[in-house]
Amino acid sequence: MYIIGKINREIYKCITEDIVTDEVIITDNQIQHIKDRHPEVYDRVLSNIEEAIRIPDYIIRDKHEYTGLVVKRIKTENGVLQVVLRLCTSEDEQGYKNSVISCWELSEKRLQNYLRNKEILYRRE
Repeated sequence: MYIIGKINREIYKCITEDIVTDEVIITDNQIQHIKDRHPEVYDRVLSNIEEAIRIPDYIIRDKHEYTGLVVKRIKTENGVLQVVLRLCTSEDEQGYKNSVISCWELSEKRLQNYLRNKEILYRRE
């Protein structure tokens, strides 16, 4: 388990107001998942997760409870990073943390599709 950084609860309360910690972690299993599923972008993605979580451009509703799709425009091949972030709530076991589930790059075209067709919970001004 690795601590990535901290969330701003004011930003992330759009997912749930029941946030018990501001720490964000990633597990060895999730790192391996990213390596296996998105090997071509692994290094770029991991080096930008902290910034994406700290200063997201968008947070889009995910189909899973207490989970958001965190989107950040960054300087990469596709230019957009998406992080799936599960927030820790009072319903979780004590000691759990906010956790990165996965992350990958999005094309600008895919991002525009998301912005048209999905529920945007947060948009950076």
